[in-house]
Amino acid sequence: MIALALPAETENGSFEAPGLEDLHLPNIIPWMGEGAGFNKQMLLVLLSVVLISWFFVAAARRGKMVPGKFQFLGEWGYGFVRNSVGKDVIGERDFKPFVPLLVSLFFFILVNNFFGSIPLIQLPTTSHVGTAYALAGIVYVFWIGLGLKKHGLRYFKVATVPSGVPKAILPLIILIEIISTFLVRPITHSLRLFATMLSGHLIIALSAAGTAYLFLDADGPLKALGVLTFAGGVGMYLFEVMIQVLQAYVFVLLTAIYIQGSLAEDH
Repeated sequence: MIALALPAETENGSFEAPGLEDLHLPNIIPWMGEGAGFNKQMLLVLLSVVLISWFFVAAARRGKMVPGKFQFLGEWGYGFVRNSVGKDVIGERDFKPFVPLLVSLFFFILVNNFFGSIPLIQLPTTSHVGTAYALAGIVYVFWIGLGLKKHGLRYFKVATVPSGVPKAILPLIILIEIISTFLVRPITHSLRLFATMLSGHLIIALSAAGTAYLFLDADGPLKALGVLTFAGGVGMYLFEVMIQVLQAYVFVLLTAIYIQGSLAEDH
């Protein structure tokens, strides 16, 4: 449970809810002045790359016709993204070149989300908006570049001019499409992941800090309420694990939808 060691009591004995500053440790290697440096988030991002690489290399190292549990898990995870996202969304004819990107994104986000539920680590790196912006930015540049490669400059017409729209309202529709496709889409793609992970992390931290306060510092009958906050915190913890998986899936699903849109012949 997160934040059991957080300060839950002020000098006058009242409860103080944890804030964003309580969820992150100081920089491991500071540089460029106060507030900048190599921090826990950066370390976990590097660790996730090592873990994912090791997992798939180890799962594929001794491939057998009848896979063992480890090989089965790797093949199942790869096949889930390949078929349920890539093949079903992009289409059987075009999906194969994009499977490596989709699989990499899914497992990178999944592992970094899971870090928020692992004791002693307890930090989903995607709860930092910079991580979410970087992932969405990579996808944004990729599907625009793919559209230009497929259609040339005509892509901007394909992406912003829907077919069958009356000419009288076409300028307004084009403006809306430009804003929603090229401005709003990358923002919502990133903030959906960031906001969900941050809010879940804060809720669990609040439940943990409230439980610690009620058990250790509250008086009389209020201590009994600690059982309720603890039970609620466990429930939110399990719910957060489900959300961590769901958000990885949603991010990759939207990526596949954007790729499919870049390949489509009309809007």
